[in-house]
Amino acid sequence: MLDFVQLEEDLDQEERMIRDTARDFVEEHVKPDIGQHYEQGTFPKEIIKEMGELGFYAPNLEGYGSPNVSETAYGLLMQELEAADSGVRSMASVQGALVMYPIHAYGSEAQKEEWLPKLGEGDAVGCFGLTEPEHGSNPSAMETRAERSEAGYVLNGSKTWITNSPISDVAVVWARDKSADDNPVRGFLVETDRDGVTTNKIDDKLSLRASITGEISLNDVEIPEENVLPGVKGMKGPLGCLTQARYGIAWGAIGAARDCFEVARQYATDREQFDTPIGQFQLQQRKFAEMATQITLAQLLAYRLADLKEEGRLTPQHVSMAKRNNVRMARNQSRIAREILGGNGITTDYSPMRHMQNLETVYTYEGTHDIHTLILGEELTGFQAYF
Repeated sequence: MLDFVQLEEDLDQEERMIRDTARDFVEEHVKPDIGQHYEQGTFPKEIIKEMGELGFYAPNLEGYGSPNVSETAYGLLMQELEAADSGVRSMASVQGALVMYPIHAYGSEAQKEEWLPKLGEGDAVGCFGLTEPEHGSNPSAMETRAERSEAGYVLNGSKTWITNSPISDVAVVWARDKSADDNPVRGFLVETDRDGVTTNKIDDKLSLRASITGEISLNDVEIPEENVLPGVKGMKGPLGCLTQARYGIAWGAIGAARDCFEVARQYATDREQFDTPIGQFQLQQRKFAEMATQITLAQLLAYRLADLKEEGRLTPQHVSMAKRNNVRMARNQSRIAREILGGNGITTDYSPMRHMQNLETVYTYEGTHDIHTLILGEELTGFQAYF
């Protein structure tokens, strides 16, 4: 696998074990059928429990069954899962960074004990309800509301583009508390079998097809007081979760790009034209040189972010740079890999075009490329360009 500047030589034993376990799992249990799942628009549900048994959900958390592995190990895990398909990494990323993390960081002891072991083992599936039909890049304008009742709160509103929602047991829903003077954003644990909750699947996607995406509709949903996340108020709650998820995406995109590179390199070795492997032609070698360089630069950025995260010095702006750069890089390199494969590259027998289509979604979700550009622009100039 491409590791041109030998970054993996510095991995410790645990990090190597996690990388190899994830890589072997993907090769044996995901890659053989993922093209068919993509065509059919289905997710391989049988791997949900298997990934839990292997500890793929939020292993960088501490306690409640999570082993507290290094941030590099977590990044490597996301990289190997996305080498299979962005939908597989998305499922694990949402379960860990967007559901288990907020419960771990903001939840009560009772909430942690109830949900974290089940979610970590894959016995329960979670989703994260922030994006609304009219509010994507501006989540602070959310209209979903929570109003006080005798037992706790009543929730009304809708969320959309929610990974895992049609198969989820619990949703971390963010809503405005209309009972408080300043209407702060609060987090609520909403079991999806409650009266008034519907989680319709979104079909007819042209990207991220091997991922279950849906909506969350809340119609007078009664939520007890003990389901409110007590440890946070305001947008720092959901945005803190997104920082965790975007960190994983910055690593995951490298996996997709690396898989495109490896598939194209093997093809260029095997495929002959004019009695010569096409990898011997100068134009193809230029493509490989550029692909390897761009992937290596993204790897260096991801490994540096892992160090900063371990040291407690990682900022949301650092993550914005990495998410912005690495996803753009993977998007570009997947197209080049598809070119190398020629006409064969448009079939599900080869992964680059599937990665290319998936990355169109990854380029947009968890903060669009343009929004991350403006976040960096504000950090570098001191001026906010969005209001």
